[in-house]
Amino acid sequence: MAAAATPGANAQFFAHFDGLEAQDPSVRETRLMAALPQQIAHARAATDAFAQLLADIQPAQINSRAALATLPVLRKSDLAARQQSARADTPADPFGGLSAVGWTGLRRSLGARRVFQSPGPIYEPQGWGRDGWRMARALHAAGLRAGELVHNSFSYHLTPAGAMMECGAEAIGCTVFPAGVGNTELQLQAMTDLQPQAYVGTPSFLKILVERAEQQGLTLPLQKALVSGEAFPAALRDWLIERGIAAFQCYATADLGLIAYETQAREGLVLDESVIVEIVRPGTGDPVAEGEVGELVVTTLNSDYPLIRFGTGDLSALLPGRCPTGRTNTRIRGWLGRADQSAKVRGMFVHASQIATVLKRFPEIDRGRLLIEGELAQDRMTLQVELSSPAAEGLADRLADALRDVTKLRGDVALLPPGSLANDGKVIEDLRRLD
Repeated sequence: MAAAATPGANAQFFAHFDGLEAQDPSVRETRLMAALPQQIAHARAATDAFAQLLADIQPAQINSRAALATLPVLRKSDLAARQQSARADTPADPFGGLSAVGWTGLRRSLGARRVFQSPGPIYEPQGWGRDGWRMARALHAAGLRAGELVHNSFSYHLTPAGAMMECGAEAIGCTVFPAGVGNTELQLQAMTDLQPQAYVGTPSFLKILVERAEQQGLTLPLQKALVSGEAFPAALRDWLIERGIAAFQCYATADLGLIAYETQAREGLVLDESVIVEIVRPGTGDPVAEGEVGELVVTTLNSDYPLIRFGTGDLSALLPGRCPTGRTNTRIRGWLGRADQSAKVRGMFVHASQIATVLKRFPEIDRGRLLIEGELAQDRMTLQVELSSPAAEGLADRLADALRDVTKLRGDVALLPPGSLANDGKVIEDLRRLD
């Protein structure tokens, strides 16, 4: 896809944040794999949760992606459950034994700088390091530079989004107006008075601000933006470009910080330099082939919050090739949906992990998905599978038996040739009419 024309499409966007972005991929991989066993050893030594989860692991042996793939995936639901349990048992540790810092100095003499709350509730620590979420790299790729004023409309209340962006902007050398959410008229007044060059926040709120300004006959000073927190469709990107605003997106979470960011090339999102990203089959920890849609699993090199194989629950896929801007790190396609799939059939929940359990019993199967059809109270399940070799006699019957054994529900089986199933990461597809 050709890069879209944008205001200010010049060398400032192609300038790299640091030398890491253009290093040889083999050098990067060597660096990451050398840091991996050290991070695992640190996580075991500094956190109670990973001391338990990785008790039987020899950190020095986890020095490759293949070795990393043997470790368990820690999903967000696991994190929430651990935190809730820990708060009941040991109120001094609200992080479920997953953080290497706490405000009482649980593991280190210096506690967390701030504590935030995400839906769940899940609590996240902010350490004392400069730009601990590493957002400066994404802001720099979006064209933000030292000396500029940034209008930050991410929330400063409860959740860490506002602080994440502020720390990154300050690391670049920008001044930040902490606008937060809401108060559209006051935010427009501040923009008119202060004349910020850049905006950070959700794309939908940026659209609201621009539309309100047009209704009032105002011309906003914004030239660039970094947006996140929700989908950023190409139609909205182009709508903003027509109004003189070059907006770019990034993918980040409160737990992990920056994962990937968009560049001037607008061809996927480039991975951050301090994360190890895997794409796995939903419901499992098994890496998929390059280009196949699966769940994003991230290992961060953050020493304060050392998450190992953290399942984001988001779907994406790796893009082949390199970014035209000269950045050499791997790219992903961006957010493609949710991986934590489940459905209720005949009064019982069916989860993606159960379908994965069924498929693992049959090595001749490449991929599969559970198709659910019918109307309310008349559910029909069909397990669709792609075969890598001709079907052995009785395979469909054995698959049906396995499906019933794992899910406690009866279903049909459809044997399909390779390439029959869409590459969309779906393990459970619910087509029922429930209205």
